[in-house]
Amino acid sequence: MSGHPFYRLAPFIQEYIYRSGWKELREAQVEACRVLLDTPHHLLIASGTASGKTEAAFFPALTALYEQPSRSVGILYIGPLKALINDQYERLKGVLRDSEIPVWHWHGDVPQSHKTKLVQNPSGILQITPESLEGLLMNKPNAIPALFGDLRYIVVDEVHAFMGADRGIQVLSQLSRIQRMAGCRPQRIGLSATLSDYESACHWLSSDTGQPVEVVSPQGSRKLRISIEHFSFPDARNEEQAQQLEYAQQAYHNFIYDQTHHKKALIFTNSRSDAEYLTLEMRRVAAKRQEPDIFHVHHGSISAMLREEAEAALREGYGPAVAAATLTLELGIDLGELERVIQLGAPYSCSSFVQRLGRSGRREGSVSEMIFVCPEEEDEQAQLPARMPWIMLRAIAVIELYVKERWVEPFSARKLPIGILYHQTMSTLKSMGEAEPSELARAILTLPPFRHFTVEQYQLFLQYLLQLDHIQRTEEGTLIVGLAGEKIVNNFRFYAVFKDDEEHSVYNGSEEIGSITTVPPPGYCFSLAGKLWKVEEVDTRHKAVYVKSSKGKVDTLWLGAGGDVDTRIMQKIRDILASSDIYSYLAPNAASRLERARRLARETGLLEQIVIPAGGDSCFILPWVGSKAFRTLERLLKNNLSERLALRAVTPMEPYYLVVSGKADAAEMLAEIIAECKRIDYPEQLLADEEAPYLGKYDEFIQPGLVRQAFAMDGLDMEGLRSGLNLPGVQINLMPAANEDTNEPINEHSNEPIREEAGEY
Repeated sequence: MSGHPFYRLAPFIQEYIYRSGWKELREAQVEACRVLLDTPHHLLIASGTASGKTEAAFFPALTALYEQPSRSVGILYIGPLKALINDQYERLKGVLRDSEIPVWHWHGDVPQSHKTKLVQNPSGILQITPESLEGLLMNKPNAIPALFGDLRYIVVDEVHAFMGADRGIQVLSQLSRIQRMAGCRPQRIGLSATLSDYESACHWLSSDTGQPVEVVSPQGSRKLRISIEHFSFPDARNEEQAQQLEYAQQAYHNFIYDQTHHKKALIFTNSRSDAEYLTLEMRRVAAKRQEPDIFHVHHGSISAMLREEAEAALREGYGPAVAAATLTLELGIDLGELERVIQLGAPYSCSSFVQRLGRSGRREGSVSEMIFVCPEEEDEQAQLPARMPWIMLRAIAVIELYVKERWVEPFSARKLPIGILYHQTMSTLKSMGEAEPSELARAILTLPPFRHFTVEQYQLFLQYLLQLDHIQRTEEGTLIVGLAGEKIVNNFRFYAVFKDDEEHSVYNGSEEIGSITTVPPPGYCFSLAGKLWKVEEVDTRHKAVYVKSSKGKVDTLWLGAGGDVDTRIMQKIRDILASSDIYSYLAPNAASRLERARRLARETGLLEQIVIPAGGDSCFILPWVGSKAFRTLERLLKNNLSERLALRAVTPMEPYYLVVSGKADAAEMLAEIIAECKRIDYPEQLLADEEAPYLGKYDEFIQPGLVRQAFAMDGLDMEGLRSGLNLPGVQINLMPAANEDTNEPINEHSNEPIREEAGEY
């Protein structure tokens, strides 16, 4: 028995396991002990939600620290969200109760006194966001050797949320900078519940280290209960239709209320505005029925105190609790015995669907339960493609692709991330104080994300920053941060590489409620935290809005757009319309709406042609490609074919269809699109003269020629468009959709079948 991993764990961990009533270690935890205690290899733990990934990473890592205490921070944990870090911080304090190993957390809501104690006594575990880590590397470079000189492990949680994103490029740069500045070589551990492309994930995780990555992906069955409900909202052209619309909206809100108010439930929306509006309506239903208000809102613009109240109500509160949330509750955080997840509309990706589905059914033997509620504004007089229930079709597509085929969006790395090049250059130069041009180039171009840049490109990049006064050349020829650059790097917003709108804090008396991006004048009303407020005063200097409770109208006070959709999802939607398959999880209204959509597609030839006459001088174009290829087609029409085809309007309804008006008929337009695709040798031919579109937050500070090159390489998808235009006979290499022996759906991260049930609600 002494060889069993349990007996190798530190005594305080064994005691924690006894105290928690565990009967055995899970497969991921056993394998993680083998890798982390017996090899120098990195580790990727890819298993479903609530499978013990966090413990698998920390139990052996903490055991190593217990047996040989670290002279600095021993474990660095990088998490994508403050809420996730707060959750893991409390969980780890429970594990470490009987140890002498401290755990620290560091983000914008953590008091400065807590951070100062860590800097004075570097030890134990540090949990941090990429933004706070950036500030640490940039502003406290002299403290880095003491903080991380004996760093043993780096844990990157929700690794899929970083891969392919600007924050992932930032994190890879930070990991390399820590190794250089502190002289450490820690093992890296990646955690994820939604990965399908292990090879790319391993390449990302091991970047710049030369160490192999071992993958732990335990098998296991999972029971799902999924349902799709559809609600039609008629177009209110007259008084009678207006009454019908009101009844339909009432039925919609009553349905959501009935499915949640006796449970602990999450309602996921795709925007902050939708979360606010829905919570307001749920509270109105509760007041009308004279029932308790158990509804909360959780998104990035809600104050930390109110977010924590929502989390506590879901996790620990007695009785039912419901929160309407965006992606802030999508990742990782354990909310306990959640009974149901509602999805308003459809997520944009299979990855998001998996994360949201995994919020429920996290305890052994329970069911992951999710109801899609798809509202649709129906207008029989609308143009042909607008009469398709696109949101419901997207919901079916993500379910079919993940549940039946185990497909999740692949990882795609940017080759020329110029905005992050600027960000890391300025951060590194600020931390160094000054540097020779060659020294700075060597420091940046040897970071893993920037190895596609040539020395000549970087010289051009630095020369442009000198012109902008973002950097300056001293009399000795060294480089320092310039006066214009100081204004950028000394602002706390610089730490983040994602775009963030400047927000005003909202106060009811002395209590902070949250923040808004669009500030109404005094006397106007808006919704925040699921309640209505009236503006009393706006303090522009301190970016503060003072409000009082109100019963006025609702306004949207955040800017934002939807997410990108993969080509595989769009082609799955087309397959769904073309087939006659029956989906057991469709409620009667949803099944009826799908049948009407299929009939319309058959009768109009919607699936047989890419370009369809729309009447007059207009055509519809349905390319059935993802968002990136769709935008490539839009640019091709506007920049390359507009004059040739005398186009007067190109209106995108991304990523579903375009409405194009001009003198060309459908056949001529399709022929010209295909011919132009063949003529284009490189993507920059889709850019207008002198055009330099931005892809990221800091692209505005980059030399325009480099911006053009980066957009052409990373912002367009010419090959994806060409492939999509091969419809209707396009061939896609699909992952195995079923177990060959049983013909049953394949389970998450295993070859075991999923047990699927249609919900009866």
